[in-house]
Amino acid sequence: MSSFIVNIVTPDGTIYDRQAKFLVAKTQAGSLGVLPNHAPLISPLSIDAVRIDLTDEDGGQSDWVAVNAGIIEIRDNVVSIIANSAETEKNIDISRAEEAKKRAEAKIQKAKSQDDKEIDLARAEIALIRAINRLNVANKRR
Repeated sequence: MSSFIVNIVTPDGTIYDRQAKFLVAKTQAGSLGVLPNHAPLISPLSIDAVRIDLTDEDGGQSDWVAVNAGIIEIRDNVVSIIANSAETEKNIDISRAEEAKKRAEAKIQKAKSQDDKEIDLARAEIALIRAINRLNVANKRR
């Protein structure tokens, strides 16, 4: 079966490096599905889950990774994701993600009630999206 390599790198190093038969990521232009021999591409990523369908030799299951923005590059059967931060579903601390969600929701309420600067509201909204993304990916393993 045809496959490609998936690498996910953050400033802390490589967090994912495996063979896959299919990948789905959300770019700023919409959802992107990747199969072997995909045309070369570079695109900015949105904060979202990346689904990686493993080869049959690796059990054929899917891995999930919470990606907090970055870029995806596809070239020569290698998919490289360079992200500000990313976590596999196995490495997400659910209680920490739930606390981050609560903090972000509180900051959003405070920013709205006090007519805080738009930048504070925007940061809180992004933090909330990241926390929800992490929780969604963590729940994929259950």
